[in-house]
Amino acid sequence: MRKDKVVATAEEALAGVRDGASFAVGGFGLSGIPNVLIKALYDTGATGLGVVSNNCGVDGGGLGILLAAGRIAHVTASYIGDNKEFARQYLAGELEVELTPQGSLAERLRAGGSGIPAFYTPAGVGTPIADGGLPLRHNPDGSIAVASPPKEVREFDGREYVLEHGIRTDFALVRAAKGDRFGNLVFNKSSRNFNPLAAMAGRVTIAEVEELTELDPDEVHLPGVFVQRVLVLTPEQATDKGIERRTISAPPAQGTITE
Repeated sequence: MRKDKVVATAEEALAGVRDGASFAVGGFGLSGIPNVLIKALYDTGATGLGVVSNNCGVDGGGLGILLAAGRIAHVTASYIGDNKEFARQYLAGELEVELTPQGSLAERLRAGGSGIPAFYTPAGVGTPIADGGLPLRHNPDGSIAVASPPKEVREFDGREYVLEHGIRTDFALVRAAKGDRFGNLVFNKSSRNFNPLAAMAGRVTIAEVEELTELDPDEVHLPGVFVQRVLVLTPEQATDKGIERRTISAPPAQGTITE
């Protein structure tokens, strides 16, 4: 008999979280981020957290909430983005940051969830990604306190490849548009970004779903074998979605003629 994975509250969903736990978190900017679970994680008071995500939210939103509270100790991400507090903590030596090419990060999450310990990729060959020397942590004066080590590089068919390791985390937090009681998930459009990959990497994966329903097997994006807990959102929570930038440029000054 298949197991019903639905939990009643966010607090129940995050049972077992402790200081120093590691999390893979879905989303891209503010698209598809598990807002409710992030806020619930904040409420646990857990600190010293390790986070693997495409980025670390924005100032005051997403993972930026945990970041501003000083709860995150280590971030593995592909870019810092438009997050001034992230950049400040990194440059001030308050936060350890491992920057990884975006495609490599995606594959590291997928590999970890698939039981693949490591793989070779051409991304990063001939750069500090492979050669080492990227600042993982700064000193308060801006000098490098801890630098990334060099990675193994091998040649296959006349081309060099760098060794990257799969990622496994204690927990994963993801958001899906639809899910069933057994953890099968469907993601909506661009929110199907890092969510399936993050879900695969977690030893305990928690999915917040906007709608609990029956799913046709052919529409499932992520099978329930990767999901341990399902939190069903209220209608208000399901529609509460942030927008990173409402405009891409300032409106013209009053009286300005534009073509």
